[in-house]
Amino acid sequence: MIDNICKFLAETFSNDFASWILGKSITLTKLEPSELSVEPIRADSIIFLESTELILHIEFQTEPNRTIPFRMADYRLRLYRRFPEREIHQVVIYLTPSQSPLVYENTFNLRELNHQFNVIRLWEQPTEIFQKYAGLLPFATLSQTDNPEETLRKVARQIENITDKQVQSNVAASTAIISGIALNKEIIQRLLRSEIMKESVIYQEILLEGKAEGKAEGKAEGKAEGIAEGKTNARNQIAINMMRSNVSIDLVAQFTGLTLKQVKKLQLIQTKQSQIPNASKVKRSSKKLKE
Repeated sequence: MIDNICKFLAETFSNDFASWILGKSITLTKLEPSELSVEPIRADSIIFLESTELILHIEFQTEPNRTIPFRMADYRLRLYRRFPEREIHQVVIYLTPSQSPLVYENTFNLRELNHQFNVIRLWEQPTEIFQKYAGLLPFATLSQTDNPEETLRKVARQIENITDKQVQSNVAASTAIISGIALNKEIIQRLLRSEIMKESVIYQEILLEGKAEGKAEGKAEGKAEGIAEGKTNARNQIAINMMRSNVSIDLVAQFTGLTLKQVKKLQLIQTKQSQIPNASKVKRSSKKLKE
């Protein structure tokens, strides 16, 4: 979920990201990975933004990954093949503090082939940068701050002052989930108003995807109650996804319409399974919740 939210923010607030990473405000639009040939693009954490002069390639990472240097070199060659005249800027953004040497690697070397890219470790970035732009507010608590809670309190006040209600809702929901990397759920719940987040397209997209999955499962069952059960499964899956992203169970309940008791029971079931649930496990969980 965090990868998808980071991509959503980069697409929606591309000018803010350009101002931060490139040092200048440039209007950028999304470049579809399908435009790059050869093997499929690993699209879960990668975003390509383009203008007529340049392409900004961002990869978000929550954990160190030893394959990053090769991947960046691979994507650079693909970009050159498709857009040989464009200026290319590549950056890996690490979200979670780490002592691993992997988060400092910014080159790929293979005999005579040498490629260099940029790396941003959020915990080393000045907090002020992220308080200047609405699209960067969700990352402020991950920056170089001595007091993430106080930083989130300031961010919450800035979010309250955003006049566009849709932008406000999207930024609030993104902040709630991304801040879960640095802060516990209770603090986030106390400082951010949940009613603002419910209008977020982030939540709505998750909800729509869940409903689509639920209807498909209902049809597969071939029963009238199958659709209803599928919707229940979808709602439970949304709750599971949100809890995996450290969203508080109170917010999960408010977002999904489940009772707090149901969310806690679902949380307990998932803990016992200690695996990522597949569709059949979610279905069994739903039946237990109905009891």
